[in-house]
Amino acid sequence: MAKSSTPLTKSQILGLTALSFAVFLIANDLTAFAVAIPTIERDFHSDITTAQWVMNGYTLVFGVLIITGGRLADMFGRRRIFFIGSAIFVFFSLLGGFAVDMWMLLICRALMGIGGALMWPAILGMIYGLMPEDRSGLAGGLIMAVCGVSNSIGPMLGGTLTDLLSWRWIFFINIPIAMLACLMCWKVVADDSAEKMEEKVDYVGVTTLSISLFGLLVALDIAVDIGFKNPLTVFLIVVFLLFMGFFIIVERRVGKFALIPPDVAGNRKFFAAGVTTLLLSAIWFSALLYIPQFLSKVHGYSAMVSGLGLLPIMITQGIVSYISGSLYEKLGAKLIVSVGTVFLCAGMFMLSHLHKDTTFAQMIPGLIVLGVGVGLFYSTITTAAITVVDPSRSSLAGAILYMFQIAGGALGLGMNTTIVAMAPDLPTGIDRAFTVNAYLALAGLVVSILFVSGKAVKVEIEEEGGPLSI
Repeated sequence: MAKSSTPLTKSQILGLTALSFAVFLIANDLTAFAVAIPTIERDFHSDITTAQWVMNGYTLVFGVLIITGGRLADMFGRRRIFFIGSAIFVFFSLLGGFAVDMWMLLICRALMGIGGALMWPAILGMIYGLMPEDRSGLAGGLIMAVCGVSNSIGPMLGGTLTDLLSWRWIFFINIPIAMLACLMCWKVVADDSAEKMEEKVDYVGVTTLSISLFGLLVALDIAVDIGFKNPLTVFLIVVFLLFMGFFIIVERRVGKFALIPPDVAGNRKFFAAGVTTLLLSAIWFSALLYIPQFLSKVHGYSAMVSGLGLLPIMITQGIVSYISGSLYEKLGAKLIVSVGTVFLCAGMFMLSHLHKDTTFAQMIPGLIVLGVGVGLFYSTITTAAITVVDPSRSSLAGAILYMFQIAGGALGLGMNTTIVAMAPDLPTGIDRAFTVNAYLALAGLVVSILFVSGKAVKVEIEEEGGPLSI
């Protein structure tokens, strides 16, 4: 008889509950502002290009610093870094809520990204650290399930607060949620700070990688509007490549104190998970962008209603993510990731047949299939990536994987935007872009089958008459 999973203790359950609030805070903040941008633009008499940096500025800083945040969490203690990140996040949320002009708002949002970059990898490390080894799959399922719920609620919460109170309350609502998460974390999550610091901060590595990632992410962001041949885009790509080269040279010289240590940099299983995430994130980000655009520009739905069009994906993702977590130990990473990739491919093909007369009801099956793929893929690939590195590197591994996701999404958006812009109309452009995404998913499937694997699935057979662990 197969041995049952280790039961969770009361303190583990309370700790996971606290960290679920923290996951909700970060994931909700990424989507809640989307529907408030027009109101912010009107209140500050700004244009959409400037107002859009309320989201872009936060995401940029978050993406540039998240790997550094992951390394610091592993070095100085995840709970400590989480508290520091939360304090930064709350402080600038409060200032952002009282912003008197657009520039103050944008600066506060960007500095909130520092807090988020410290919090997110620390949260991932603490969640996987709380889970028994034989239930690590449940950690990925829990994270992605909460992300699915919070991403679904984000546009509705942001829209409701904006309509009934003010967009400023999207900032203010962060404060009680963060304080509750920190209080519960302080009570039930053990302090994991090292008594004696044996590692040193790789300041040169942090600087060179940050400049490199800044060049890459800004280039990918502006290329959507000005193209990849524009001199500014080319310059930023050169900055990315140049400083990435410096970073690699520095890392080799620093050795075990490197920002990305040799045991992570040389882990082929981990980087196979990263490459797969890079390929598949183009699909996920393009759906988030173009499904609401189709509903808004073709069918004339409001921004809030168009955002609600993503609910079939989000709800399905949340449910399937939680289920896939419990299946991880039984089926292993390779099978679940591969099946998830097949669903992502099928969902893209189903949604690629859009035309101006396509109704939302006709889109729902494709959205649900896509949600199944997202739920299976992201929860499992996160667990697969984090469990193939040493547990002391889990926050760093989670941060690097998220960086692959951001980069893949940005590259995918650039590719999809180019395809859509060259089409005669929006439905035709989305049709072509989603078809290309489906073929990209097939490439991800090949990588999944050949290279992706998490820790080995263990099935233990008990001796006859032995006690059954429950």
